[in-house]
Amino acid sequence: MTLQSDMTHREGRVAALPRQGRLRKMFDRNVHAYVFLLPWLIGFFGLTLGPALASLYLSFTNYDLLQSPDWVGASNYVRIATADPKFAAAMKVTFTYVILSVPLKLMFALMVAMAFNRGIKGLTMYRAVFYLPSLLGSSVAIAVLWRQLFASDGLVNMVLWQLFGYEGPSWISNPNYSIYTLVILSVWQFGSPMIIFLAGLRQIPQDMYEAADMDGAGKARQFFRITLPLLTPVIFFNAVIQTIDAFKAFTPAFIISDGSGGPINSTLFYTLYLYQEAFGFFRMGYASALAWILVVIISLFTAFSFLSARYWVHYDD
Repeated sequence: MTLQSDMTHREGRVAALPRQGRLRKMFDRNVHAYVFLLPWLIGFFGLTLGPALASLYLSFTNYDLLQSPDWVGASNYVRIATADPKFAAAMKVTFTYVILSVPLKLMFALMVAMAFNRGIKGLTMYRAVFYLPSLLGSSVAIAVLWRQLFASDGLVNMVLWQLFGYEGPSWISNPNYSIYTLVILSVWQFGSPMIIFLAGLRQIPQDMYEAADMDGAGKARQFFRITLPLLTPVIFFNAVIQTIDAFKAFTPAFIISDGSGGPINSTLFYTLYLYQEAFGFFRMGYASALAWILVVIISLFTAFSFLSARYWVHYDD
């Protein structure tokens, strides 16, 4: 019997098996893969999908952790849309933070990545040092340090007084400046997008720059005609990831404002307001509705980003 006829015979036998038998045979053949996937499956269904579905149900109830959930339908969402001024304040602060911090962080990260891409001694050490703030920036210790730096008697005001004779305000407690201290903290955590930008810059063929030099193109023209177009996939990836992270920012605002949202709600991030409703007032149903609104906002942004990417993101094809 030839090899081809033997394979055809085996396929015929498998097809002749009952459906249950075929599924059992497929499971036996892949049982090792399922065993390795088991920790992820437990985490996904037990720690991600399950709680998410429970939160969706609770968003239509009144629930305070002490009594059973009381079904109220869409009342939580109606209240958010019509009778909650703190929701509007939290949205304003969060969008201000996202609009300011994400572009500044990406521009600064790209600038540093381009400087590193020229080639310097000790690049590995510098890359690690500049990446370090991304690891530490969301920690409680850094948020406490930031609060001390921008306090009325902090290091920032001391430097301003010594160098310029300017007596700075309390940057944290002044509602005109408090949000900008958090934006600066976010920009300081530019290490992660910088590493990704650096990897993207290394993939751009150098012969393109050599040809541009021969044609008399200056550095600025090379940047806008070669670097930026070929780097748009990396810019797109960094923009989506950093924007999602900015919407979810919590620790800096919580520590710097002592969990209150700052003066006149000037640092009341959306996640901080959600935390106050859930663990400050134990309105878990209302907090769940706020959480799902945030999920919808992030999903809409992500969908818009992917739909618009076809007009400005340039791939190899």
